[in-house]
Amino acid sequence: MDRRDLLRLSAATAGVMTLAPVSFARAADGDAGSGSGSAGGSEDSRTVTGHLEPGAPDFVYLPVDVPRGVREIHVSYGYDRPQVPAGTTGNALDIGIFDERGTRDGGRGFRGWSGGFRTEFAISADRAATTPAYLPGPVRAGRWHVVLGPYTIAPQGLDYEVTITLRYGPAGETAPPRFPPERAKGRGRAWYRGDCHLHTVHSDGARTPAETAAAAREAKLDFITTTEHNTSSGHAAWEGLWGDDLLVLCGEEVTTRNGHYLAVGTDPGVFVDWRYRARDDAYPRYVRQIHAAGGLVVPAHPNCPFVGCQWKFGYEGADAVEVWNGPWTTDDELAVAAWDNALTAGREGGGAGRGSMDWLPAVGNSDAHRDGQVVGLPQTVVLADDLSRQALLAGLRAGRSWLAESADVDVEFTASGPRGEHAGIGERLRAAQDGKVTVRLKVTGGPAETQVRFMTDEGQLYATTLPDGAGTVEWGTTPSYASFVRAEVRHPAADGGASGLPGAMAAMTNPIWLGR
Repeated sequence: MDRRDLLRLSAATAGVMTLAPVSFARAADGDAGSGSGSAGGSEDSRTVTGHLEPGAPDFVYLPVDVPRGVREIHVSYGYDRPQVPAGTTGNALDIGIFDERGTRDGGRGFRGWSGGFRTEFAISADRAATTPAYLPGPVRAGRWHVVLGPYTIAPQGLDYEVTITLRYGPAGETAPPRFPPERAKGRGRAWYRGDCHLHTVHSDGARTPAETAAAAREAKLDFITTTEHNTSSGHAAWEGLWGDDLLVLCGEEVTTRNGHYLAVGTDPGVFVDWRYRARDDAYPRYVRQIHAAGGLVVPAHPNCPFVGCQWKFGYEGADAVEVWNGPWTTDDELAVAAWDNALTAGREGGGAGRGSMDWLPAVGNSDAHRDGQVVGLPQTVVLADDLSRQALLAGLRAGRSWLAESADVDVEFTASGPRGEHAGIGERLRAAQDGKVTVRLKVTGGPAETQVRFMTDEGQLYATTLPDGAGTVEWGTTPSYASFVRAEVRHPAADGGASGLPGAMAAMTNPIWLGR
């Protein structure tokens, strides 16, 4: 195809490029082009090549005119990966597809997205034959769109090739999806352990849902959330894997070019669009969509240093923030410090979905993708009335939760006042400003030489060591001295404290607020 015929800028959406359409119209009449005709289950293919320069739009749409009688659409693609100068990015090209219902914001025509994890995919009515990350269903006639996402482009540009193959025959029927139930047996009002950031083969993970469920049970989790990148296909992938001991919530990791966020506990089948940047002013619309679908908005790994991963949208409308992502790193240290600063300022969040609260609870998740990445490292432990979707989300939203590196670690954190007042994690102890407050932390299962820290709006005001990783620590204060207290349970500093940095986190709590 001639370059002059390839490209035109979309008048409707900034950051989008639309290529000249690929036609299969003659195939339905028996002219199969490079294939073998349209009769008897035959197939037909077209290949498109192109070149993208640095600064290309975020999304490149390749229209495909699909005729009647198609049983399956198969797409494969590839692109060059040239050597690049030190300090510059190489080529990375993502892919997905929208059906004949169109590419409008909100994704009515969305049929799947595999990012850069797969080089090919297929869609048909047959659920078993449809590639994970894509939604099964009939391949209806009309204009489909293959979507290319040039994530990064080398200085010399990116050459790509896309091959679309249509396979003809009876469409078949799509079995209705079976979504996870909203409730498991549970233990009544109790602390429940969960991991709300997980990936399987339905996005860029290597584990199957069955392997992930087994890993969750091994980690002694009570609940998990399926959060595949930019697709809802994983919602129907857990049949037979939930049970009285494990609740599966539906969700998504929405990976925009200005940061990632989790939609946690949404209605099954809900898809959240990701095709926007902070400058597009689209994010608030999807916050409202997630809340309308019963879910929580949780910015993920906000200090991640990778391209497109750092959080740039602000926290208006968010319900929690993921301050601990996978094994403890400097990124997490920065995230906790920023979160703590916002607690002190008392103005983070407070948008739609937050009600009267003016602070964002912290959560921790594993973001596990494959073997070697531990499901439940870390995990969020939530106080909920029962093991149900609504009760867990209410506990997370209220900040009645703490974070741990494993189920081996357990903490109890409370504050009491001079007149019998009592408060737990995420609650407020309504004591007089000069009233004596006792903060109490009980730790079991911590590392050897556990470092305990009580953090306030002034910073660390008390610290001690538990040599055997277990014990009870008490500290006295007043609401005038500390407007909140939160606890950290840490490993000893790796360098013996020479750098001034604390050791890796073993557990941490959301704050208890002090005063009226």
